[in-house]
Amino acid sequence: MGILSSMYTGITGLQGQGEALAIYGDNIANANTVGFKTSRPEFQDVIAKSLKGLLGGNQIGRGTRLAAVNPVFSQGSIVQTESSTDLAITGDGFFVLEGVDGQSFSRNGAFHFDKDGKLINADGFKVQGFMADEDGKITSKMGDISVNRTVVDAKKTTDVDLFMNLDLRAEVSLKFDPKRPDQTSHFATGATVYDTAGTAHVVTVYFNKTDDGEWTWRAMAKGDEVVGGKKGEMLEQARGKLLFDNDGRLKEQITENSSFQFNKGALPDQEIRFNFGEDKNNGGPGLQVTQYGTASEAYKTLQDGFTAGTLAGLTFNDDGNLSAIYTNGQTINLAQISLAKFENPEGLFKNGQNRYRESRLSGQPTIGAPSTGGRGRVSSKTIESSTTDIATEFINMMTAQRAFQANSKVVSTADEMMQEVINLKRG
Repeated sequence: MGILSSMYTGITGLQGQGEALAIYGDNIANANTVGFKTSRPEFQDVIAKSLKGLLGGNQIGRGTRLAAVNPVFSQGSIVQTESSTDLAITGDGFFVLEGVDGQSFSRNGAFHFDKDGKLINADGFKVQGFMADEDGKITSKMGDISVNRTVVDAKKTTDVDLFMNLDLRAEVSLKFDPKRPDQTSHFATGATVYDTAGTAHVVTVYFNKTDDGEWTWRAMAKGDEVVGGKKGEMLEQARGKLLFDNDGRLKEQITENSSFQFNKGALPDQEIRFNFGEDKNNGGPGLQVTQYGTASEAYKTLQDGFTAGTLAGLTFNDDGNLSAIYTNGQTINLAQISLAKFENPEGLFKNGQNRYRESRLSGQPTIGAPSTGGRGRVSSKTIESSTTDIATEFINMMTAQRAFQANSKVVSTADEMMQEVINLKRG
């Protein structure tokens, strides 16, 4: 019986090393598979019997068996690509996919958009993420990441912020004439604003010093662009006053009128607020618009309106946000990639197609945004390469081959011994 047992022991070695060779071969076959994680065989010894029973010691082994095939979730190299929809995870986490067989997870971020504008992988599984609202703010609602806003509506201007200095040395004697505004104002600056139909208008703001530390401003539009105006003339649409203290800081700002009457389809009575910063009367520093003894100069003009635009491009940022870029210069968030984290990723069930599925050993996924809760960072125009190290796998293959040869010697030697037993009868 001892000879037969040694033969069976050798056979378990042959089986185990053959299975190990298949695992190493699978690792090598997937050397260029995006997001692939190598696996390793884990063996256990098999005990046939114990000569001393419960006392221990003198146990006879019966070979080996393959106890587990565990993936090694080490970080793959990040490779640059030319596609803006290629994504890579640096750190922990999995992309969340939805398909005909339900929810699955992957490290392969080679994605693209289908004909319906949905972000999918090579097999058509839809990439999941957190949706954005109409203002581009990311919400907690999950769904298919898609491009559902090919056009962005126009937005009327409601606020214009001016940053400037008005020359303290200006003479008060200059009187403003609305028919000759350029010649009868101390300073003027322009701002492009948008009406309710998204049409752009250039509004000129004229400034006149009316007293020491006191300025009057007038916002005027072209006559042919406002109700009641004529081509070639400027028509006042808003007016106010600026009061400065002895330090040249803005003490108070007063708006007397601000109602724009744009024509050609725009709604009437469009209020546009001209803001000169937080003045000192309201607890501000009064430094956005100043009155110093230097030349009048406008530093910057900001306004919040824009015309309608169509989709010009898409991009992902390092937070995993999918942003749409429109022809009017606006950039709006559409969605954010979601990442799933597992307590035991090694326990995930391999589903093929670069996908994993939840199992009893892996635990349930915790899904959240990139770079939160221990999840990794997502980068665009990159993919994560396979973790297969060809040199290491070749060494593992050679080790398995030698072990296979050694176990085959056990079987052949046991066979020769059995032949000697059979020859005893012949002798």
